[in-house]
Amino acid sequence: MGLLTLVKNKALLFLGLLFVGIIFKYVVTEDLEIITKFEKRLERLNQNLIKDVNDFRKKENATLLTMARNSELYELVNTVLIYERKFNGIYRYPWVFLNDEPFSDKFKNTIARLTSGPTYFGEIPKEQWDMPDSIDVDRAEASWGNMAMRGIIYGGKKSYRQMCRYYSGFFWKHPLLDSYKYYWRIEHDSNLLCDIKKDPFTELREKNKTYGFVITIKEIAATIPSLWNTTMDFVATYPELLAPNNLWDWISINEGKDYSLCHFWSNFEVADLDFFRSDAYQKYFDYLDNAGGFFYERWGDAPIHSIALSLFLDKNQILFFRDIGYEHSPITYCPTNNKHCSCDVPYGDLKDNNSCIYKYLQVAEGI
Repeated sequence: MGLLTLVKNKALLFLGLLFVGIIFKYVVTEDLEIITKFEKRLERLNQNLIKDVNDFRKKENATLLTMARNSELYELVNTVLIYERKFNGIYRYPWVFLNDEPFSDKFKNTIARLTSGPTYFGEIPKEQWDMPDSIDVDRAEASWGNMAMRGIIYGGKKSYRQMCRYYSGFFWKHPLLDSYKYYWRIEHDSNLLCDIKKDPFTELREKNKTYGFVITIKEIAATIPSLWNTTMDFVATYPELLAPNNLWDWISINEGKDYSLCHFWSNFEVADLDFFRSDAYQKYFDYLDNAGGFFYERWGDAPIHSIALSLFLDKNQILFFRDIGYEHSPITYCPTNNKHCSCDVPYGDLKDNNSCIYKYLQVAEGI
């Protein structure tokens, strides 16, 4: 129910009762007791109306976040319009946009006109985006060329690696995110397929969750050949950081010897930023960063987020948003029981070899 409809219905009820009150007072009876009861009823109605309006306006300490370039403006316009229509037009959350270069005035003016809440534009610090001096450039470039020749997606792209490293270790440190507890990552070319009836941020808070996802799939093994071994070295160094009731059985196979390749598709994630700000996560990222795998291989932020979440959190702190339909090429997730969606394509067989949702539900929820 929209705010205007809510106020209209309450106001009509208020006026109706007021009219009845007048009849009681001047036509039917002068009974003071009846008038007093009626006045108390009006006061309660007025208080309920104020409460309903305030509840409608309540929102969490949260922001939407998108990383985009000036050249991606027109794809982004469509995405912003979709998210505003299906979610943010009601809640009016702020929206932060980040770029490794300055945004153009055209970009900022166009996007600011489309968003319902405050809009902020920030530039990523060079020291967080650029390749570290510790990286052997010749070794890294040789790896990129090899991956490109093998046809590995983004295998030859330096900028993709920079983006993955930034999302793995720095995005929450941007000053524009300092004041927020929650964030929702939105890709510039993604599509929200359902009207959002429940605020995902509120759902995280009310259910005491730290992280929410929609899609979980397997990573390309050739992009992360040493990630699991590096992670196991970290675990051996800091065993005290592991949560006792974690998702170890989801994230690993062969009795922990190997990575299952399962990960939450991080281009859609709703999360408590305090997780990334935690000492455990920061130590994990620093350990990985020192190994150089972001540039010598093609470590993605999705497996890194997912491994960290699976190791450092209780498995009950992660939430599967079953009712949110989402599309980011080439994968679509469409809920099977949500009538407020513009899609009819199911997620697919839960036991599909590339999907990790069936195993996740077994480990996390005992299904």
